[in-house]
Amino acid sequence: MSLPPNAPDLSAAAPVRRLCTDCGLSRTADPGRCGTACQFIQPDYPGLEAGVHGRHRDAARGDEGFFGPYLAMHRAWLEPPRDGAQWSGLTTRLAQRLLETGAVDAVLCVVPDPEDRWRPQPALITDPADMARARGMRMGYAPVLALLEPAIAAGHRRIAMVGIPCQVYALRAIEKTLGLERLYVIGTPCSDNTTTENFHAFLARLTDRPEAVSYLEFRADYRVEMRFDDGSVRLIPFLKLPLSDLPGDFFPLTCRTCVDYTNALADITVGYMAGEGEQWLIVRNDRGTEILAGLGEEVRLAPVGTRGKRDSAVKGFIVNTELAAGGLPLRRMPDWLRPIMAWLQPRVGPRGLEFARARVEMKAAETILHLRRQMPAKMKNMIPSHVWAIAARYGLEARPGERREDTPAE
Repeated sequence: MSLPPNAPDLSAAAPVRRLCTDCGLSRTADPGRCGTACQFIQPDYPGLEAGVHGRHRDAARGDEGFFGPYLAMHRAWLEPPRDGAQWSGLTTRLAQRLLETGAVDAVLCVVPDPEDRWRPQPALITDPADMARARGMRMGYAPVLALLEPAIAAGHRRIAMVGIPCQVYALRAIEKTLGLERLYVIGTPCSDNTTTENFHAFLARLTDRPEAVSYLEFRADYRVEMRFDDGSVRLIPFLKLPLSDLPGDFFPLTCRTCVDYTNALADITVGYMAGEGEQWLIVRNDRGTEILAGLGEEVRLAPVGTRGKRDSAVKGFIVNTELAAGGLPLRRMPDWLRPIMAWLQPRVGPRGLEFARARVEMKAAETILHLRRQMPAKMKNMIPSHVWAIAARYGLEARPGERREDTPAE
């Protein structure tokens, strides 16, 4: 693993902009491209979906209204699971196979910072064996796209990227200008990122040994799994997490107003939400099919299931979000009720695809409510029509001037 020649100083502070996740585009030779390539300025999902997948999402086709265009969805598990992986190691193995087969000669991704295992560090990987370093979850901001131009200058013309939605959106917006022979995009879902420093503070609220935590995952069974360096494991029900004690700015406004939870512009999305304890694959186009086929029998596939009803969970989330967006304290569940609800939630709550639909609806509502409170002038440009369609189920309709098509021409 190495940085390409003339790589920018990634330790320098990013240009200050209120809605920015430091995807790395502002650190390139043409930072002005942010104005047309940023998810948080004036996104064009129908246009980019058509350019990437050959068509935009069709709400009448399966679950595309929720998850974006796709050819197939699977529950998946890598056999055998890889050491150090967040789940089974599927995401990094997909990228590794692209390198092994020569489909690409470089992969842009993140690895842990040498001084802090939770801090993401952008990396350019050319040796398949080095993909093992990219396993596991990182928390923080990583300007991955800042390595794109140096990688191309180093002669790499067949590139893969493993990225989160805001990174992938910017990459797709500039893709046609890059002169690449081939580009593969392996996407992971994302919505609630925060700074590495905030994440350390969160760990300290969960355990008196935060420095020994080696793994943390929000699981589809409504529990957080924590692993420690000594091999011990702790499971914490979602309802027992101290989320209401976190400061109001713990999650930045960008992540509270993200409209692309499922990384709809990736060739293949690898997540967990509909996996019911395994991983969830969304194969979106022919390149995604090719990426998955590269694993052959290494990956075990099964149909995606669905159970439970999401309506009450989403409605409760919207009520709490309305309070939070208005600056009021979140409702706290009485301590005596928490164990009961923590027992009930994984048994009667939404699972599989219904769980994934619930999370997408929650993100749509969160986007509308937080922007309406904090940056209403941004709503007409930032919120795509498919987000309004998702939120309409819960009575969240656009007010005058909040939709681009409803704004009078000047």
